[in-house]
Amino acid sequence: MAGISTNRGTQSSARMRADDPADAGAAAGQRGFLGKLGSRLGGQRAETPLPGLHTREAVLLLRNYEDSGRGWFWSTDAGGALTYISEAVAEVMDKRAADLLGTPLTDLFHPADSHGERQRTLPFLLTRQSKFDELPLRAAIDGEERWWSVSGRPHFDAAGQFTGYRGSGTDVTAQRRSAEDASRLALYDSLTGLANRFHISKKLESTLAAFTQQQRSCAIMLLDLDRFKQVNDTLGHPAGDALLKQVAERLLKIVGDKEMVSRLGGDEFQIILPDQDDRGKLGDLAAEIIANLSQPYSVEGSRCIIGTSVGVAIAPFDGMTSEDLVRNADLALYAAKGGGRGRFRFYSSDLHQAAEDRRALEEDLRDALARGQMELSYQPVVHSQSNMVTGVEALVRWLHPERGIISPSMFIPIAEEANLIWPLGEWVLRKACEDAARWPGGLRVAVNVSPIQFANENLPKIVANALAATGLSPDRLELEITESVFLGDSAETARMFKALKGLGVRLALDDFGTGYSSLGYLQSAPFDKIKIDQSFVRGATEKGSRNAAIIAAIVALAEALDMETTAEGIESLDQLDLIRKLGVSHVQGYVYSKPVADGELVEHAEAGSWTIKPSGPAKQRNDRFQMFRKVGAVHGNHRYAVVIRNLSATGAFIEGLLDVPVGTQFVIDFGEGQLVTATVRRSTKHQQGIEFEHSLVSDGNGGLCTRHRVSPYLIAAANQQIETNMTLPAFTTTNDWKAA
Repeated sequence: MAGISTNRGTQSSARMRADDPADAGAAAGQRGFLGKLGSRLGGQRAETPLPGLHTREAVLLLRNYEDSGRGWFWSTDAGGALTYISEAVAEVMDKRAADLLGTPLTDLFHPADSHGERQRTLPFLLTRQSKFDELPLRAAIDGEERWWSVSGRPHFDAAGQFTGYRGSGTDVTAQRRSAEDASRLALYDSLTGLANRFHISKKLESTLAAFTQQQRSCAIMLLDLDRFKQVNDTLGHPAGDALLKQVAERLLKIVGDKEMVSRLGGDEFQIILPDQDDRGKLGDLAAEIIANLSQPYSVEGSRCIIGTSVGVAIAPFDGMTSEDLVRNADLALYAAKGGGRGRFRFYSSDLHQAAEDRRALEEDLRDALARGQMELSYQPVVHSQSNMVTGVEALVRWLHPERGIISPSMFIPIAEEANLIWPLGEWVLRKACEDAARWPGGLRVAVNVSPIQFANENLPKIVANALAATGLSPDRLELEITESVFLGDSAETARMFKALKGLGVRLALDDFGTGYSSLGYLQSAPFDKIKIDQSFVRGATEKGSRNAAIIAAIVALAEALDMETTAEGIESLDQLDLIRKLGVSHVQGYVYSKPVADGELVEHAEAGSWTIKPSGPAKQRNDRFQMFRKVGAVHGNHRYAVVIRNLSATGAFIEGLLDVPVGTQFVIDFGEGQLVTATVRRSTKHQQGIEFEHSLVSDGNGGLCTRHRVSPYLIAAANQQIETNMTLPAFTTTNDWKAA
């Protein structure tokens, strides 16, 4: 090889042979190269020749510098081919220095277009014969990422002709990794590896800015974990951290794009979903996330169960800036948590008022018990074969002086968040025992116990006091406990079950099959009954549904463990027939009875055995929501105000128009861009039954909404068009339909 032998050979530039003209040229170049470097080390000008001794000393110093690993040298000819390269660099590339001579300098690095703007300047600099300093370049090494900082100077002969480059390089891999780590910490969550709040905020801003120009949609989801605090409090913060990592992994598996999923902090997460406005698909995705994150986790040998609530907002419908979109998604999340947790909610404009109402309800709830505004009603639990009532479930209602009856699904979550659930739960327990003690016969009463109550070590004492104070026989009290109490299969949980069972009360596993189910705790927990969640019942009679097979499996399991079963939410006769065939022992639902007041229950009990004949629709049908809601009905260029009195996923019952012919088509405007085409199928004077062209979808809160919304951009254009073409309706014959 021409030049210094870096593998400790004996040849030096001072003794280099120049028999071959090429070797002579290389030697001359090498001498110039070393002379230049030697002059730098010796502090002398390059034009001043060094005595032989000094030259040899400089060469030794340079070789020592190379061997130290702190840097390396290179030179090229006028065509950019290597004429010298330090052996240490060649070894890193798994080659010999001699093998690299004659190859282009640029071959030492990855293709010019693969790593950043500065690297793309290297060929340009070489072509321009420009000097460069500390240019970061990625080495062309397979399977390893190594970065070098390279400097170079062009050289010219006495005639001013360009002869090539001479330069040096240092390894900056460690510094670059350190900088990348710092950058990663600034942009990514150190615990989960997901994008952090800052990074996802910038991502959302840039996405919305681009999409606004292109009139494209973008949805975001905000997630908040339910019962996560209990994990931290029960198992410790290290277990909580491990759980958050598993949550992040599950989210990534569902969403797929790591850059679109972030951890905002604590137990809050955010997902960006570009080009998505289909609320049917978004609802399905939210439901999948809720179901997946609700599956049990194994953390440090303990079994943990949490849940999640999801708020969804979609641009441009729910906001056109990142601030508006996040705020509205947060409102939807707040509403989802307020609706009972473990559910999703789409943003709607009425949530602003709902949030204010909820805060007001919390204040009123603090005094509701003291003011006697709470009362209990009882829904019969009926033996499926004999139609005989064997017990009832106590359901608390809040009789608000201004708002009327408020559903427990609304105020129980408020009570849990405001730390009011314990006094409320204690009142319900004592009142149910007090009422049941006065009932003739041996009807059982079932009382729900929230996870917060179950976690309180005083629960057995409170139950014992209620039984003692009212004189109710313990075997007539049934405590309904949800699967979420099995936070970690801890010794405390086992002790609580043992203490409660020691009182002689019955225990029922409520809402079985909602996502937490495990055969493990059925084996150990002393339950007397399994309550099958109504979500399985509602779809069981539909064609192609597997719910019937699942119910049959639950029944077989319960029978093997000597437990009763109760199917909740039975409303139609075909559901009841199926439940009976599947061997479910007890039924609860409107097919037998709605909840009744204590006085009505006493009347039935005094008559002896209480038998109820089932009644209801023959077949399960889509949920219908009774309401009084004003909407718009558009026909041609005319818009009419009508009232929806009854709404289902496939149609509605409207009032406000006279003698509308069957077959007439409308566009129903529900507001906020929700439009659906509908056809009149029945018409009687001022009432019409209409069928939707496309079914509505769940809004995540027990209501319905359109799958798609019309973009604000299109609405603005359409309104302008309608204003331009608007004509007054003219009705000239008795056959014309008109506004009532």
